[in-house]
Amino acid sequence: MKKGERTRDHIIMKSAAIFNQRGYAGTSLNDIIADTGIKKGGIYRHFASKDEIALEAYNYAASLVSGKFSEAVDQEQSASGRLIAFFRVYEDVVHNPPFIGGCPMQNTAVESDDTHSELCDRARQGLHNFLDMMKSIIRDGIEAGEFKEDLDSDALATFAFSLLEGGILLSKLDGDNKHMLMNKTTFSSYLQQCCLKSS
Repeated sequence: MKKGERTRDHIIMKSAAIFNQRGYAGTSLNDIIADTGIKKGGIYRHFASKDEIALEAYNYAASLVSGKFSEAVDQEQSASGRLIAFFRVYEDVVHNPPFIGGCPMQNTAVESDDTHSELCDRARQGLHNFLDMMKSIIRDGIEAGEFKEDLDSDALATFAFSLLEGGILLSKLDGDNKHMLMNKTTFSSYLQQCCLKSS
């Protein structure tokens, strides 16, 4: 990797953490300069604007979290286990989130909803990617005979992801992982009672 590429990646990695913790509006170019140790001219050699940095930073943060989800899912054999694996990634969201500052999609979606259409679009795409991942797992479970044949994969994916994101929000706000752990337990019980095929 060339020096210029390393510098650009360094700016993205450092900026991703700042944006995810402070938000787009709460992050200034001076914050990025301070955290990267790169002067303003050096920043602008690689990026045309703060917007461009923010979009690249979001992509980086989201890809890291997506990778954590994929790793957790790949460790499970059953469809139900693979769905519950999403919750394990954020089990200790208060002290040890998969990316500093919490869920990049959630943070970006809340802040950019009415203020930054491009960032909002990225968060929306992230939502659809995660839902598609969950729906694919559910459909695999139906085909394998693990889940009931009439199970609505769209509805179950939305329910699962709502519990996941709600658990992240409440746990971070309250400073207590109990909300995420309760949601994980609730979802696991729901799968057992309502979704699994009777043996």
